[in-house]
Amino acid sequence: MPDIQDSNVEIAQNIKYLQDSLYVISGKWKLPILTAVHQGKTRFRDIQRSVNGITSKVLSKELKELEMNKLIVRKVYDNSPPTVEYTVSNYCDSLQNVVAELIDWGKHHRDKIRED
Repeated sequence: MPDIQDSNVEIAQNIKYLQDSLYVISGKWKLPILTAVHQGKTRFRDIQRSVNGITSKVLSKELKELEMNKLIVRKVYDNSPPTVEYTVSNYCDSLQNVVAELIDWGKHHRDKIRED
């Protein structure tokens, strides 16, 4: 018979992991930014044009957070003026299936709420 206390510890630990995941990718902009960068939009203005409605200030903040969480790699080229490019990290590839599932779920959800 499973121990209730062990089950509660496991539930609490799973909730903690879920909260960690949501902290890294939650919000209105993080996943759209990752999608844009993953699809080859590597410069700041290209990303901004791809993510409709995002301001420069918010994009800058979100890119810094994604870089801090090792999902984005920022590379500065020593040109005149300096060029900055963003790419998804190898670690970010671990989110690929999650994002694909979220896109699929969102499509089905949109269809579901339109049924009535």
